[in-house]
Amino acid sequence: MKKSLFFIFTCLSFLSVKFTFAQAKKTAQTPKTIIIENADYSDVDQVNAPDALLLTGNVKINHDGVVLTCNKAYFFQKENYLKAFGNVQLVQGDTLFLNSKYAEYSGNAKKAFATGDAVLTSPDATLRTDTINFDRNVQEAFYNTKGTIVNKDNTLVSKSGRYYAEQKKFQFLTEVVITNPKYVIKSNHLDYYSNSGHTYLLGPSTITSKENYIYTEKGFYDTKKNLAHFLRKSYIKYDDRRIEGDSLFYNRNTEFASATRNVKITDSINKGIVKGHYAELFKLKDSMFVTKRAVAINLVENDSVYIHGQKLMVTGKEGERILRAYKNVRFFKIDMSGKCDSIHSDSKIALTKLIGNPIIWNGESQITGDIMHLIGDKTTRKIDSLKVLNNTFLISKDTLGTGYNQVKGLNLFGKFRDGKLHYVDIIKNTEVIYYSRNDQNELVGIDKSVSSKINLILEDNKIETLTLFNNVDGDMFPEDELPENARKLRGMVWRGDERIKSKDDIFTAEENEMNEKLIQQGKEEEEKGKNVPMKVRKETLDYDKKKPAVKPAITPKKK
Repeated sequence: MKKSLFFIFTCLSFLSVKFTFAQAKKTAQTPKTIIIENADYSDVDQVNAPDALLLTGNVKINHDGVVLTCNKAYFFQKENYLKAFGNVQLVQGDTLFLNSKYAEYSGNAKKAFATGDAVLTSPDATLRTDTINFDRNVQEAFYNTKGTIVNKDNTLVSKSGRYYAEQKKFQFLTEVVITNPKYVIKSNHLDYYSNSGHTYLLGPSTITSKENYIYTEKGFYDTKKNLAHFLRKSYIKYDDRRIEGDSLFYNRNTEFASATRNVKITDSINKGIVKGHYAELFKLKDSMFVTKRAVAINLVENDSVYIHGQKLMVTGKEGERILRAYKNVRFFKIDMSGKCDSIHSDSKIALTKLIGNPIIWNGESQITGDIMHLIGDKTTRKIDSLKVLNNTFLISKDTLGTGYNQVKGLNLFGKFRDGKLHYVDIIKNTEVIYYSRNDQNELVGIDKSVSSKINLILEDNKIETLTLFNNVDGDMFPEDELPENARKLRGMVWRGDERIKSKDDIFTAEENEMNEKLIQQGKEEEEKGKNVPMKVRKETLDYDKKKPAVKPAITPKKK
């Protein structure tokens, strides 16, 4: 019997506890009633507002942390609903104020509707539009009429938008324009955090200023610090240059930009392009630095010259620019290619210096020396002449045989015609071994001589005539009378296997492998991140943790 009573008591206790929790849950879900705190007059108007309490004069109501004031209101007690007229102001805490000429508020749904010169004010920004809807449940306000948002130096105008109160974020999915004293941002998808001034862009967006024009389809811009990071089809265009890459960093304060992967810098005035996988551009210093399979491409005489080095630097203003290429430099042009340790090219004096073990291949001819200078015409920008100083050696294969035509001397001076080396003088202590052939290309003999000067006339990069001057000493030998070991001048080294025959040969196998890897990586990231906004940065989310939210100095006045 005792056990039965104990069992019954336990069941009743359990049911009592269950009922208590259910009742508490039901109570929690029950909407709170709108409380009237003040009204100068109250009345009932069954004609104009059936079942409503008419409140007039200094109306003040309170509902679950929200205070609403107005000149006149209709309070529908059964629906827990309010219609407010004249100088309406809804205040949530001390951070959000919603002013309008007319408003409706549902205590059950915890939603507000404000229209007629509606103004939403937070500590960081003010939104002005015709109609605003505010959902307290999710702390979001939205509008579908033209709105203007003022946030310190920034003014945002859009056709529609949404405000997330807890995140202090405005989101725009239709035409939005941010106007700042320094620039204008335009986009169709923009997230703007009013406390930090951080802006996130998705889809075709532009940033226009006096200094440059920026295009991006995915980007971040800190409007307070003027720092930016752009992804996806982004570029920065200056008056004379355009820089693009898979990832762009930009500092407007210092006019510094850097680009990573698939970098391309276009010089619109000089018709030049610099490519690589990492670049830095200092606009105020008129300089840029490019590395990781860096190559400079310049248009000369309707032909492109490709210059590659582990590092490329371009400095100086328009007309005074200097190109420097460092470490294992290689260059290619249809009629000419070469290698050296470094290159220094000055556009002002039209002089390009090949420094450190230089070698040039002009057609089938190989030219070496201690110092090489390529000199251009300042007016036409065409290659005009070539200067080789100390230990000059010019070598080319005999057209039909296995021998080598060789000219050796101290210095070389050459002139170009139509982009090709045409006239060459080699002076001082000159030596020559030349395979002489007749019009039928039959070998006449092998000329081995010394002189003070040698002149060469080249046609289509081939030796047409060879003339020796002053103190000529030598002879023409029949092929069988000149032994093999006498057919090479001292110091002769043929490097034909190193010759650069195409623009692709200027890169090493390792550089090409890295290039393919980075390009593939870029394609994968492009596809993966297509139409996906940039991840919100930690400094955006944590902004108010380091810097507490600013409270309004003066509470906005009612209209």
